[in-house]
Amino acid sequence: MHRIAACVLAVLAVVLFGVPATAGAHGPLRYVALGDSYSAASGVLPPDLTAPPMCLRSTANYPHVIAAATGAQLTDVTCGGADTGDYVTEQHPGVAPQLAALARDTQLVTMTIGGNDSSVFLDSILQCGAAGLSTLGAGSPCEDRYGSSFEDTIRDVTYPVLVSTLRAVRAEAPRARVAILGYPWILPRTGGCFDRMPIAEGDVPYLRSLQATLNDAIERAAARTGVTYVDMNRVSEGHDACQPLGVRWVEPVLQGTNAVIVHPNALGERGMAAQTMRVLRLG
Repeated sequence: MHRIAACVLAVLAVVLFGVPATAGAHGPLRYVALGDSYSAASGVLPPDLTAPPMCLRSTANYPHVIAAATGAQLTDVTCGGADTGDYVTEQHPGVAPQLAALARDTQLVTMTIGGNDSSVFLDSILQCGAAGLSTLGAGSPCEDRYGSSFEDTIRDVTYPVLVSTLRAVRAEAPRARVAILGYPWILPRTGGCFDRMPIAEGDVPYLRSLQATLNDAIERAAARTGVTYVDMNRVSEGHDACQPLGVRWVEPVLQGTNAVIVHPNALGERGMAAQTMRVLRLG
């Protein structure tokens, strides 16, 4: 009777969660980490000396945290600067397309991706930073100049590419539980911190809305393709780049501790790992 019950539980776990409940009994979970610099933890020490130098990958990134907590066998191909195109083509000479790391026996896949597509996210931060400096933090110069253009690109260009990318991931790893994370908040809802994030006060809600639109596109793409969405909005609230060291999950442009600005620090990567494990019921 106990053996029958155990078999039933194992089958239910595969059906409901996509990861065998007895994975540990048959060897470690086969886990592949894909994604961009938020997954690579670019700028966080210590660096992953086995990674291509241009990928700026850290062994303190959330995939390594998850692997350490679960005993998973990790294949980490995360790479700073990656966009969805780098899943199917070489990002750098000698750096294979990320989908090449997947196999039919892969059991778990995680990623952050989409923030670098069309350079919208990076361009918005750079352009809004320059605009904020030009007005010494007054007004909303970035919104006044660019209006809805950034969000329009996310809806019209980034979203459909995310859908096709997630479908490609599922095709390459048909038995895996696939999860895509949203991006943790970079800015607070209002106010900002011009001395550390030189964004005009009126543009803080504008950039916050842009990030919300990106996370919404990721969530919708996940729902459309049967991929698990790991929502970072609630858990990262109050941990934005304007918060003090030890509270913030994302490092600011100025007065930060990471060489790579506006990216998660080690605390942020641990927060991303914890939320992923919570959503996927790992560990």
